[in-house]
This record gives sequence, C-alpha cells and structure tokens, in this order.
Amino acid sequence: MTALRPPAVAVGRAVASALADGRPLVALESAIITHGLPRPLNLEVAIELEDLLRDLAVVPATVGVVGGVPTVGLSAAELQELAGGVGATKVSVRDLPIVMAQQASGGTTVAATAWLAHHVGIRVFATGGIGGVHRGAAQTFDESADLPMLAQIPITVVCAGVKSILDVPATLERLETLGVTVVGFRTRSFPGFYVTDSGEEIEVSVTGPDEVVNVMAAARALCLPGALVVANPLPEAEQLDPAVHDRIIVEALASAAAEGIRGPAITPYLLDRLYQATGGASLAANIAAVRNNVSLAGRIALAWSAHG
Repeated sequence: MTALRPPAVAVGRAVASALADGRPLVALESAIITHGLPRPLNLEVAIELEDLLRDLAVVPATVGVVGGVPTVGLSAAELQELAGGVGATKVSVRDLPIVMAQQASGGTTVAATAWLAHHVGIRVFATGGIGGVHRGAAQTFDESADLPMLAQIPITVVCAGVKSILDVPATLERLETLGVTVVGFRTRSFPGFYVTDSGEEIEVSVTGPDEVVNVMAAARALCLPGALVVANPLPEAEQLDPAVHDRIIVEALASAAAEGIRGPAITPYLLDRLYQATGGASLAANIAAVRNNVSLAGRIALAWSAHG
C-alpha cells in the first residue's frame, strides 16, 4: 500500500509502522485545528481525538502540512506547531502545490486529507462534516471541493453529514450524481451536523461497523473510484435545539444578504452568527460531533483490519 505514496508526502513513524504491520489506522483532518476551533481548545481537542483512537488500539494519523511538507501522521511537536500557528493556511487539494512551493504550513481540509491519506494506504477517515453545495449555488456555482474529490478517492469518511448552513438537498443530489455511496449509521435521516436530522432521507442504513466493512469490501471488489460516506448523526441529547437552530440560520442568511456578504466570507460569517446566537453551544455540538465520528471510525478501522 505504501508504494502508492507520492515522494513529496512524509509519513509519521507510528503511521508507517502501522501500515507495514497491517494495523488499523484512522486519518484525521487538521483544518479543524487551524481554523475550526479557538486556541488553546484546538490543541486540547486534537490530542483528545488521537488519544480516543489509541484507547481503541487504533493508530491516529492526523494529516497536515508543516514547512511545506504534506505529512500523514503529525508528531506531537508538529501538532502543537499547527495549533499555535497564527499564519497557518487552510489547505485544500488545489492549494497543496502552492503551500509546498512556499514552504508554508497549514491545516488540511476534508478533500486534501482524504487525498493524502488514501495515497499512503489509509482506508478510514473521520471528520466533523463534509463540505457541500452552498445555498444559491445555481447562481454562484459555489460548491465545496470535497464533493468532486470524494468521487475520486476510495476512502471511507465518517461524518455528521454537512453543516446545515449549506443546501443539504442539493448536496445529496450532487453526491448521487458523482457516484459517492452514502449510508446512514443506524438512521435513515441525513444528519445536519449541529442537528440530528436535516430533514432529508438516506435510502440505506447500516447498524454496525461490520456492515460498513461489508460495503467497503464490495466497493473494493468492484474497483469503484469513489468514497463511502457514513453519515453518523449527533445524539439528540447533544444537538442544538432544532427550532432555535433553524430560526438563527434564517436570520443569519437574511443578515448576510443585507450586508452583501457572499463567496468565501459567507460560511465563517454564518458560523460566527450561530456561535454568538447560541452562546457557544454550536461549538460544543461541533466537538461532540467530531468525537462521536472518531469513535465510530475507530471501530470501523478495527473491523476493516480484522476483515483483511
């Protein structure tokens, strides 16, 4: 598997050892560390997520770019450097060659993390939520690079759906068009990241890691090029109040339109409004969702390793 690794990608010692031995691994993104959480909470959560996997006997592989080097399996020092780096860039796939050429550092998005993890041989990836189609995309063509990249990368992504500030129905339509397989984990309702149920339906539900592995194995047998998205809803006890959530989103969208906020600025604006209006509860839901996904991804990685 490691023969697939591009020569420009570094692999951490623990990850390289696990790949060589066939032990279970889970890839983790680092954009949440550099851009998703405030300091010093970002480092605390990053360490917690890695420790959660180690407690399951799974090797964590946090992915990022340090000093221009894309790295799968950041060391403790590299993790701390990214978490404290004021100038860290948010790195998607298109940004990788630029960040490398500039010898800069940055946190990798879902798209870049999936690409790098796959090319060293990692099969399971946990994140908070994948990117999707933005509201108003019919006019702006604003769509996350996560979607086309997931159509090209045979990796299993455990997520809490997509953030509900996005166009969830359009996102599901695009995933279908792109040939990305989506299953719900013990649910037929597609989650909306902060809320357990976005109101959209998933056609297929699986009940445990072994069923996920069966789908993974079938996709491999068919040589399918795309990802398997496992939509893992946030437990209802940890979600934002759906009524409050919906009201805040409507108000924030109207405010953004009135202020002429659009393009790349719209997502951070809406997330900040959601954070302020919920008194920080959206941040707690964010962390709970990631923690929940990492736990499930660890169990899937164990099952996949046992499957062979």
